[in-house]
Amino acid sequence: MDFKTFLNEKRLVVEDFLRSIFVTFTTCPDVLKDAMEHSLFSEGKRIRPILALAVSDAKNGNAATVLPFACAIEMIHTYSLIHDDLPCIDNDELRRGRPTCHKVFGEAVALLAGDALLTEAFRVMADPRFSPTTPAALAREMLYEIAHAAGAEGMIAGQVVDVLYDGKEGTKSILDYIHRNKTAALIRAAVRVGAMAGEATSQELEHFTKYGESLGLAFQVGDDLLDAEGDEKIVGKKLRKDITKQTYIKHYGVEESRARLDELVNEAVQALAFLGPAGEVLTGMAEFVGKRSS
Repeated sequence: MDFKTFLNEKRLVVEDFLRSIFVTFTTCPDVLKDAMEHSLFSEGKRIRPILALAVSDAKNGNAATVLPFACAIEMIHTYSLIHDDLPCIDNDELRRGRPTCHKVFGEAVALLAGDALLTEAFRVMADPRFSPTTPAALAREMLYEIAHAAGAEGMIAGQVVDVLYDGKEGTKSILDYIHRNKTAALIRAAVRVGAMAGEATSQELEHFTKYGESLGLAFQVGDDLLDAEGDEKIVGKKLRKDITKQTYIKHYGVEESRARLDELVNEAVQALAFLGPAGEVLTGMAEFVGKRSS
């Protein structure tokens, strides 16, 4: 299956499963559910859950095993975007071409909607209704992988340092720390969870980890280039706003950043050489990240 076909098919699978999760919210306040849905169902590319599914598929894994965990990652990612957009952090008014959660529902409800998405993501991973045939030991391993990537030594660590160094000179090592954690950690976890579900060997898991790390950093370099050069109508959010932040453009310039993006995409592709033809979709994902316009 070619990359674009896979992307479209799996995006529908992810959307359907996320909808099935929301059916279980029977007693929460309507405004909370509406706020969560506003951000979660907002034309996102679903890169992270699709990566988990693609890696599992490349290893002939059972999609039903990885799907709840893949969708939990998307819920965690969405909560982080809601909180990032708040006035106390980035103060963004647009996300994916529509008003950010706090602009529609107010800061308090947006904050709580993010809290709810994070908490419910862990409920989904622990709820046997969503993973009736997944061995308990495997479920614990995947849950731990995601929690570690999202927590105080992963995504949140990167976000905190990003905030602390906003408006400061910074260094290339600080830049690397921020983005290996803030962006790459959850992408790497999505890849590793897919590999675990596909019963990858320890050596294969190392290759997948390298792929995930390179892809995650490539995604961030691409984001920085889009902020500097992208079209707001296509990207769907306000651009040219990261001039005070630690970015690849600030520390390397446009041309070197573009070269670094190509290098990272190549590293990701090379890490998959052991898969042969089974890695076609994942190679396509890396190439997509290297050329995306939104």
